Amino acid sequence: MPDSAPPPDLRRRLVAAGISGAADPVAAWRLLRAAEGRRVTGIDLYRLAAAPRGLAADELPPAERASLAAAAMAVLYPGFGDLPDRARPREPVEIVPYDPGWPGRYLRWRERLVPALGPAAVRIEHVGSTAVPGLPAKPVIDIQLSVADIGDEARYAGPLQATGLLLRTRDDEHRFFHPAPDRPRDIHLHVCAAGGTWEREHPLFRDYLRVRPAARDAYHRAKLAAAATWRDDRFAYTEAKTAVILDILADAERWARATAWALRPPLS
Repeated sequence: MPDSAPPPDLRRRLVAAGISGAADPVAAWRLLRAAEGRRVTGIDLYRLAAAPRGLAADELPPAERASLAAAAMAVLYPGFGDLPDRARPREPVEIVPYDPGWPGRYLRWRERLVPALGPAAVRIEHVGSTAVPGLPAKPVIDIQLSVADIGDEARYAGPLQATGLLLRTRDDEHRFFHPAPDRPRDIHLHVCAAGGTWEREHPLFRDYLRVRPAARDAYHRAKLAAAATWRDDRFAYTEAKTAVILDILADAERWARATAWALRPPLS
């Protein structure tokens, strides 16, 4: 008979958190998340759901993974809601070699965004792997837009739509825009509140990877491993990198204190 208990490492974490006898994997996962915080990922939820059937997390049917991911999003991103009519066709995760043209693609988008947004834009940053020279990545430019009041969508959603970007999801800290479903997925735009944790962590992570080749290489290995297992599941691909990202961020915060790192000044 297959072992119906969670894998040993996950079992130990549940015991340490005082969680036992929860038949519902989502309920057990929520309790574990409350106990351990950001290091509890959607992959842990998949593992909790798969274990009673003797399956590995990646052996769960895609439809079941999608349902679990939807349940996790409300916890991972409080206030999460999506706009299903703007969903894109499912696309596999593809990691390609670094392209020296990626910064130029960002700059061309920036040239469109700055005049369109006007005073609504506090900062605009190229973030994500395409902003780190030498780091292979999905060929999608990630842009972070900081605004004074993320709740005031009227100030920025219309101007962004005029550039060809549609609001796809929102949560308490973040708004996510992407091109219309009939256009190439060449940009993801993330709106966050100026002065918040989201605004700080993404440029910090980028800048640390730029100056620490060992950290960049560790992240590269994590990306390749995640893509190998979760090529058909973008949510799981992102979640599978969490532990490495948090470890690198902890090092980056120490580096930031030692070097007096700070965000760039606001747009004038």
